[in-house]
Amino acid sequence: MSQKKSWFGKNKKVDSQSILSDNNIPRHVAIIMDGNGRWARRRGLPRIAGHHSGMKNVKKITIAADDIGIEILTLYAFSTENWTRPQDEVDYLMSLPQEFFPLEIDELVQKNVRIRMTGWKEGVPVHTLEAVENAIERTKHNTGLILNFAFNYGSRKELTEAMRELVRDVQSGSLKLEDITEEEYSKRLQTAGLPDPDLLIRTSGELRISNFMLWQLAYTELLFTDLYWPEFSENDFYEAIREYQSRIRRYGGL
Repeated sequence: MSQKKSWFGKNKKVDSQSILSDNNIPRHVAIIMDGNGRWARRRGLPRIAGHHSGMKNVKKITIAADDIGIEILTLYAFSTENWTRPQDEVDYLMSLPQEFFPLEIDELVQKNVRIRMTGWKEGVPVHTLEAVENAIERTKHNTGLILNFAFNYGSRKELTEAMRELVRDVQSGSLKLEDITEEEYSKRLQTAGLPDPDLLIRTSGELRISNFMLWQLAYTELLFTDLYWPEFSENDFYEAIREYQSRIRRYGGL
């Protein structure tokens, strides 16, 4: 079995946090947490074992993000397309919030983390929603890092629903056609109130964004790593931030 590698060459063991610049920390980092099933298969384990290990990694990376002052961490946890997976896998994924939040909520509250959900409640089991909503309620007054779970989320659906809302507002007379702007459109997205991601990380070696934040990623820096999500360490995360800090963002200018 070959050693998995990240975009920066190898899984370094030094503490990369210490060499980060305090002046260029991204406000919003989004992660497509991919590769749980393949990580498990390489170890002769069932796919759900990979999802369990991936769940445990959420806490590690959340704390790493909080430690360096990132304001928002968005994690792509379940897409609108993931419903097509085998039913036993979907059922297990729907059970993870019930497992994750009771175990970690006290520490998240202590660290002043605020939970948020981006996505649709329709179709999500009641027990899953209750776990998420309880976590949102318990952390709603926190003022630190926003841990935003993209759950039952798909960007094409998001864009379509936003357009429908704009059309309804124009038809009702509450909005004029000439008043439709990028800002007005953004207000109708699931991420309303959040800045666009500065950095997107995708694990597992796949080079696509898989219907994730198509509008919001217009000028986001993209990083892809071969590492599977369960093996993506805090140090790998800091290396990603260091790579982000080495880039110059021009937003189409010079």
